[in-house]
Amino acid sequence: MEKTLTADANLAAPPAADALNATTYPVIAAISFSHLLNDMMQSVLLAIYPMLKLGLNLSFGQIGMITLTYQLTASLLQPLIGLYTDHRPKPYSLPLGMGFTLVGLLSLSQAGSFEAVLVSAMLIGMGSSVFHPESSRVARMAAGSQPGLAQSLFQIGGNLGSAIGPLLAALIVVPYGQGSAAWFSLFALIGVVVLSFVGRWSSHHVANFRKRMKAHAANGLTRRQIGWSLAILGLLIFSKFFYMASLSSYYTFYLMDKFGLTLPHAQIYLFVFLFAVAAGTVAGGPIGDRIGRKRVIWGSILGVAPFTLLLPHVGLFWTGILSVIIGMILASAFSAILVYAQELLPGKVGAISGLFFGFAFGMGGIGAALLGQLADATSIETVYRVCAYLPLIGLLTAFLPTIKKP
Repeated sequence: MEKTLTADANLAAPPAADALNATTYPVIAAISFSHLLNDMMQSVLLAIYPMLKLGLNLSFGQIGMITLTYQLTASLLQPLIGLYTDHRPKPYSLPLGMGFTLVGLLSLSQAGSFEAVLVSAMLIGMGSSVFHPESSRVARMAAGSQPGLAQSLFQIGGNLGSAIGPLLAALIVVPYGQGSAAWFSLFALIGVVVLSFVGRWSSHHVANFRKRMKAHAANGLTRRQIGWSLAILGLLIFSKFFYMASLSSYYTFYLMDKFGLTLPHAQIYLFVFLFAVAAGTVAGGPIGDRIGRKRVIWGSILGVAPFTLLLPHVGLFWTGILSVIIGMILASAFSAILVYAQELLPGKVGAISGLFFGFAFGMGGIGAALLGQLADATSIETVYRVCAYLPLIGLLTAFLPTIKKP
């Protein structure tokens, strides 16, 4: 890994002015792999919710509060970290994020109370808050003329990690108990090593990258247009991640309650859904590079509505099929939304990445908490009947302006 990255970066001499015009695939692969490790470890928290609920006698509302703590810790810090590193880049902050996740997992493995789980969730969230803004900037830095492709490859690492995490939890944590979650912290050590090399590459290219982004700052839009566009994108993020929270946090409970599945069987369905999310992520970015981000956003958010409206009314077989379709379609939106937002404000890649990752995490956390309360007050099936209408917010995509390429 070190040989590949250092050779590609040409560390012996300053990079040429146009060195970042080409897509640097080894760096994108390294940051995507790190994203896989990061989100795989973080998904362990979501995957062992049923175990925590039974072992600590938690309510659905408390499960939602755990997700809220985790998501808000990440969402509140990410924009601040991104804004700070836009002005003072910190390439070696990437290994630090892995360190927070490592400590959080060790704490989670020994947590014996609801409060201890909240502290663990907070540490894991802090790891995500440090990792995502800088790693997204590195993905854009290494993208060359294919920012959509680079973001999709970066995102697929995280989505694959989120899909693998519950499967590994079903194979390791469920049979061997909560303490076995500590073994996942070993992956953090691998991440620290890989991200140290990525940080080294980034430190040699960040100056030229900042100059290039400032040179492309003009996009033909007024401040008012940019402001309204960011607001619309925020509502689309709300729609996407509120609905995703219903599946990532409560899908196993839904399957167990409505169809009588066992926990390991239900977690396999969760793995299939999350794997479909990873597959859908691949398409959104590169398609956006070719046909435009706005068209991808339109098709992804609004296009999933017929399937979400149908999901609460079908049997187990079609529930599995529809969850795969929903995951693939809905997942294609985020890379397109993120790159579109970065093109609105090209000189603030870190701040935009942190804002949108943070807002996405925050919406997921708030959604999990509110939906948990709804499930306690009504039923888990009611959650999916209510959330089915969220993708209709995708109609707002019609008001997004077309960004002129520099």
